[in-house]
Amino acid sequence: MTCNSLDFMADGHSIISAWNDGKIRVFAPESGRLMLTIDNAHRMGVTAIAGTKDCKRIVSGGGSGQVRVWELQPPGHQLLETMKEHKATVTCIKIKSDDKECVTASSDGACIIWDLVRFASLQMVIASTMFRTVCYHPEEYQLITGGTDRKDTGALSGGAHTNTLLSLLSLLQPFSISQHAPVAYWDVYDGSAIRELDGSQAGAINGMDITQDGKHFVTGGDDKLVKVWDYLEGTVTHVGIAHSGSITSIKVCSNNRTLVSTSADGAILRWRFPPPASS
Repeated sequence: MTCNSLDFMADGHSIISAWNDGKIRVFAPESGRLMLTIDNAHRMGVTAIAGTKDCKRIVSGGGSGQVRVWELQPPGHQLLETMKEHKATVTCIKIKSDDKECVTASSDGACIIWDLVRFASLQMVIASTMFRTVCYHPEEYQLITGGTDRKDTGALSGGAHTNTLLSLLSLLQPFSISQHAPVAYWDVYDGSAIRELDGSQAGAINGMDITQDGKHFVTGGDDKLVKVWDYLEGTVTHVGIAHSGSITSIKVCSNNRTLVSTSADGAILRWRFPPPASS
């Protein structure tokens, strides 16, 4: 049994998790107590999950491409809506700060912005890539996407439990390399593709996160490198080299001083972030 995705609810009182057995499980963060199980949430496994800021709803994605919205009604739950436009696995879900919209990424080559009030699609990014990850800029006027090493080209139209914990408080070192995998910026409102960057020398970008001030974002993927990017310049400022397996997820902590990355070999690495300027 594999956990494909998890998220902390905004109030810190629960952890929501997506499992390949088709279940959503909700745990207490301190005790690890199982608080809620949603059976048969997705027929081909639950592959992505996110919680709303008001902690009242969960948005989940599945292996068949379905996106479902659940209302939490302690001690139970209710399925509010099922939305189906993706043709393949939903790989990532991010929810806007007002809880009225979300964006889903999929391996079918599409990212869809959904209206969580009317339960309808608003926008769609279609590209020649298999999307693995997507983020809203903190001001929510742009999206950034990452995926396979195939080039992202397109337009926006309407419409595991780990077994090893490594506490690695090592500084990210300044680094400069030539990259060859897609990181793309998209305008949420007018549908234009703003910028495309080469993000990796080998394989896919599997994880991405952005700082609360929007000045930097971080990526990790099959090249086993943790990269810190300047958002406006679109350049890599630092690279962390420590993982021995493909990086599966990456997150900037809310204090903007710590970065956590996980990899397929079961490692969890903790980095100082942001690093000091090079002398």
